[in-house]
Amino acid sequence: MFCQCQNEQNFETLTPNTHICPVCTGQPGALPTLSKEVVEKSLILGKVLNCKVNEYSQFDRKSYFYPDLPMGYQITQLYKPTNVQGQVSFFLNNYTQEKTVHILDAHMENDTAKMIHNGSSALLDFNRAGTPLVEIVTNPDFSSTDEVVEFLKELQRLMRYNDISDADMEKGQMRCDVNISIRKSEADPLGTRAEIKNINSFGMVKRAIEHEQARQEAIYEKGEAFSQQTRGRDDAKGESYLMRSKEDALDYRFFPEPDLPQLHIDEEIMKRLSEQKVEIPYSIIKTFKEDYGFNKEYINALIGDKEVLHYFNAMIATNKDAKQGAKRIC
Repeated sequence: MFCQCQNEQNFETLTPNTHICPVCTGQPGALPTLSKEVVEKSLILGKVLNCKVNEYSQFDRKSYFYPDLPMGYQITQLYKPTNVQGQVSFFLNNYTQEKTVHILDAHMENDTAKMIHNGSSALLDFNRAGTPLVEIVTNPDFSSTDEVVEFLKELQRLMRYNDISDADMEKGQMRCDVNISIRKSEADPLGTRAEIKNINSFGMVKRAIEHEQARQEAIYEKGEAFSQQTRGRDDAKGESYLMRSKEDALDYRFFPEPDLPQLHIDEEIMKRLSEQKVEIPYSIIKTFKEDYGFNKEYINALIGDKEVLHYFNAMIATNKDAKQGAKRIC
């Protein structure tokens, strides 16, 4: 994100600690230079999330100490993110219901190194250090595990359809932390929030939420309370464990990043962004349902792979018979 190291994602086969430089390994005197492509992809991401783009935004320094963070801080966007106030619509229950979730912000930040635990040893691979990320923060609009999973599937399609990311959860290219708090009714305020980390599949997301809901319900039924906290997920054991009490901004000592100037998105960039064509899976599914009358089997077959979808679109552009085209594919 801030250096010229190659951004390869095949970490399992790539020789450790080969795509590194003084910047991404935090050497004294090395200064970051923001990648133009990172900004461009971030703006496209903001567009598909229906975000407002701040003309002026900034990067901030988030300080904490951990072996996989060579600089001793992460460069992120806390106070003035580039993309804010968005929303994503998607379908539920085999495309029979619709839901909209609001986005607080989608801020850019750089990734940490990869830490591998091997018995009593911990190994560090800095190839991933500095990889660009966008963290998408939603409002607490979800009321079921199905809504969360379908939202994440829509996000994955948005990233893939628009060549923003491969968004492969197994490879860590798309990650999810779930924040859960419960209440007896919508009239009541939300209870204490717990954040669950180490989630790398849609099925794991569902299991983590269901377990945490049951855990919090049991605590409240006993008349007990708990503090805001971060928990890790051990999916093999079907449980979570306390990692730390939840920090706030003061713990991280956030302040404007001194080595990067304010980011200005000027009129020329905004004009190019407005002309940028994007593909919205929700809109495509809506067309399949309302204009073509497709059932869920046809829709699932056509939206699962971008190349299949493009092949279908090219086919009906000449044939015009959408149902016949879908039958040939399905």
